[in-house]
Amino acid sequence: MPEETLHKQFAPYVPKKGEEYMSERQLAHFRTILETLKAELMNDIERTVHTMQDEATVFADPNDRASQETDIAIELRNRDRERKLIKKIDETIALIDSGDYGYCSSCGVEIGIKRLEARPTASLCIDCKTLEEVREKQVAK
Repeated sequence: MPEETLHKQFAPYVPKKGEEYMSERQLAHFRTILETLKAELMNDIERTVHTMQDEATVFADPNDRASQETDIAIELRNRDRERKLIKKIDETIALIDSGDYGYCSSCGVEIGIKRLEARPTASLCIDCKTLEEVREKQVAK
């Protein structure tokens, strides 16, 4: 997933001793990560559109045509995931603006700097996320 590789170019945030959780510096750090990730995803989407327009070739061979259609379907599925991630990034930036970023949307506790470094769009603390995953597994059975 692009999110997992892109934001690693930023040095992990190291809070100063006694620094308040989700201080202005912390919020600015995560906003920068999120905005950079969003810009990179938007560039990927734009590049895909141009590539698909340029490579719109009609192949006479059914195998070549099927291969091209499969490639396009995979590319579109990836771009759809990225579109959803962009929406989640926008929602996360709105949380930063409202002052609610960094707190679990389920129980209200601090999510934690290290978890947010790993997944800046996280909206659940590790306990609530684990519980959600357990419930999903139970429903899937």
